[in-house]
Amino acid sequence: MTTSAARTSLRHVLTAPHVTPLLAGTLTGRLPTAMAPIALLLAVRAGGGGIALGGALAALYALACAIAQPLLGRLVDRTRLGPVAAIAGSVAFATFTALAMIDVAADPITSATLAVLAGASTPPLESGLRALWPRLVTGPAELRIAYTLDSTSQELVFLAGPLVATALSQLISPAAALWACGVLGVLGTVAVATRAPASWEPPSRRAVHWSGPLRSPGLRLLLAAMLCLGVSLGAFNVLALALADLTASSWLTGLLPAALSVGSLIGGIAYARIPWPVPLARQLLYATAGYAVCFAPLALVTAPSLALVFSFCPGLYLAPLLTVTFIVCDRLAPAGTATEAAAWLIAVIGLGQALGSALAGHLADHGTTAVAAVPVLAAALATALLLTRGDLIAPANLTVEKTA
Repeated sequence: MTTSAARTSLRHVLTAPHVTPLLAGTLTGRLPTAMAPIALLLAVRAGGGGIALGGALAALYALACAIAQPLLGRLVDRTRLGPVAAIAGSVAFATFTALAMIDVAADPITSATLAVLAGASTPPLESGLRALWPRLVTGPAELRIAYTLDSTSQELVFLAGPLVATALSQLISPAAALWACGVLGVLGTVAVATRAPASWEPPSRRAVHWSGPLRSPGLRLLLAAMLCLGVSLGAFNVLALALADLTASSWLTGLLPAALSVGSLIGGIAYARIPWPVPLARQLLYATAGYAVCFAPLALVTAPSLALVFSFCPGLYLAPLLTVTFIVCDRLAPAGTATEAAAWLIAVIGLGQALGSALAGHLADHGTTAVAAVPVLAAALATALLLTRGDLIAPANLTVEKTA
């Protein structure tokens, strides 16, 4: 595809009915997932609590979100996105409002209960939109661009979310940041739930096996590889902190993840403009291998300037990797399970991030090389899984457009 054709397809995707409002609403509604962990940490600190309590509340929120998303995704596949998102968003708003009204540090049991409820009631906007893409755009090229827009814009969520939470905490209070999580979640949910596609009937309501999309061997392999990807991303944040401490450059803590995100934005834009001329299964393998290879030098780097460069490089493959992953996920999902399959994918990446953060944190006392080994080896393992059992994700229908 030429650059001109790619630009035309991008314009067609953005101007297609419902696409821009749904994308904007989904991004707004997803901001709380990036804001809440920071807001909880800052609320605990403001109340005189310790980092351990703040970290535990943030972990409970993320874990509850990861566990609940596949269940909410299954509900969407059985009903419609709009009602499920509206109910979940209302519960999340009430829960964040309650968190903003209590002393989080003084009442850890209540705070933990509310954090779990807030995470579990996260509206399934991300998985819902990704399941809708094949019905919102036409043709493989526009579908690839739509998924690329989705994956690339995710970086904006994780760049803006912590900044908004921190700014509100410093300018007003951590309680204001928690309340804003509820408000933004409701605004995004309303923007999505009131659009016509949120009321569309699922394309298939046939009887589905109790295991849902997990009965697909190819999807199970994809989930295992993306769990490793999540581990690498979670450990990378700890590596950024470890390198900042080692070099006495506190700015590295935020700048290294930002460099990864900027690389992902650029990589996503490039992938949208210039498609890779190989089947999807090969694209997935190449993107995962490129990500792993670019991560490897971080195990040996300590100079801040080099750390920035080698944090930027893996990002170039991250957005293409996520884009192809969600396209393959949709192709592998059995009929009637598309939303749940996307939710499982989101969940395992989130669980991997939690595992990576915990493992890298445990190794922090052994130096930056030990910490860096976690994301490097996790990325390598993801590549190895796809390389050794790639036949499971390369059926013939992965090279053609999937029918509804």
